[in-house]
Amino acid sequence: MVHSMGGDGNQPGADPGRRTRAEAAWQVGDMLNRYCHCINLDGNALQRSLERHLGGAGAYARLAETHPHLLATSPIFVSRDQVDQMTEIIESIESVVSLKAYQELVLGWAPDVGHVHHGPRGVFFGYDFHLTNDGPKLIEVNTNAGGALLILHLAAAQQACCPEVEGFVVGSVNPAMLEQELLAMFREELQLQFPGKELRRVALVDEDPDTQFLSPEFVLFERLFDDQGIEAIITGPDALSLRDGELYADGRAVDLVYNRLTDFYLQSPQCRVLDQAYRDAAVALTPNPYVHALYANKQNLTALSDPGLLMELGVDARVASVLAAGVPRTVLVSEDNAETLWNTRRDLFFKPVWGFGSKGTYRGAKLTRKKWQAILDSDYVAQELVPPSERLLIDGGDERSMKLDLRCYVYDGSIQLLGARMYRGQTTNFRTDGGGLAAVFTTSTRLS
Repeated sequence: MVHSMGGDGNQPGADPGRRTRAEAAWQVGDMLNRYCHCINLDGNALQRSLERHLGGAGAYARLAETHPHLLATSPIFVSRDQVDQMTEIIESIESVVSLKAYQELVLGWAPDVGHVHHGPRGVFFGYDFHLTNDGPKLIEVNTNAGGALLILHLAAAQQACCPEVEGFVVGSVNPAMLEQELLAMFREELQLQFPGKELRRVALVDEDPDTQFLSPEFVLFERLFDDQGIEAIITGPDALSLRDGELYADGRAVDLVYNRLTDFYLQSPQCRVLDQAYRDAAVALTPNPYVHALYANKQNLTALSDPGLLMELGVDARVASVLAAGVPRTVLVSEDNAETLWNTRRDLFFKPVWGFGSKGTYRGAKLTRKKWQAILDSDYVAQELVPPSERLLIDGGDERSMKLDLRCYVYDGSIQLLGARMYRGQTTNFRTDGGGLAAVFTTSTRLS
């Protein structure tokens, strides 16, 4: 069956006033992103903050040399109403995920390890949005979103050039307070699986962690845990061992694994021990295959963007309407709809079902026949194309337009932190002068 890839204007139960309100909210943020250059980075403050947490003098200079496009110096602006709209979409997804019928549907296309659940909810969900004049559009959900601690330090180092802007924008971040919230989150994850157990040792696990682009953030997490008397071990999955019902890293038993792997279902040979430890409930793993199966498998977007199917699953009509407006229509690529999707490819974006970041993604207008055949031979979804909004930067007197993705860092359905990625090109990257991870500021008042 070939599904329509049309917009949401005629979806059942659509609120006729939603578009007007969304457009007004977008205009506020868009105006600031185009014309406000009154808040910028206090480089000295950021240097002091990062050197205090990354290993002392010279650490900031080394980071700038090895990761020149990691941190953007200019912030992004969103209106308070846009934050409310994103919150409504996130809460609507939470209500859908809680339904048994939805769980049965999406777990049906996940591997068996995705059915294993021991309690943890999953830390650092990343709800990624493109901001449009028709409201924020949820592009995807990630369950191991990186960058939160880096953005926290970046946001705390922003400065306004005048009192008027300081009073108009709410964006100052209290790093110490948010760090305590993040630590409480990890402790809660452990309690959900092992009630009453004290968090004493954490393993931060990624494949070849020293070579990962966001490896500096691992050091920030190591320091964060260490400051609270929690030992942190940065390691690869192949260095783990399992004995006597406990998971060991560097010969030391760990209570919790903070999982940064993109092998979401622990299927590689390197993840064999971690897979067994997870199945045996030998360690609290967060995030884990179960939460990825419920939230982040790209195929789930085919259900979340289909109001008719959602209604069949028992979803409330208002929630279905919110998601119809906020989640671009997405379908699974198959031989049945291949011809239609190829003919309409310029209006589509193609993503691997189990992909992450921008790896293996293709904008339809750039597709070759060879790439298209590779998509047909793999598991892909086609998503209605939603161009990103833009941030106008001033560089040496010249104006430069940057694309932006907005990320909500979420735990247990609540937004903890807003961040963004600025870039140029087809997909997000860390190769653009002036681009990278960006702090986000929100207007202090709502439109109504």
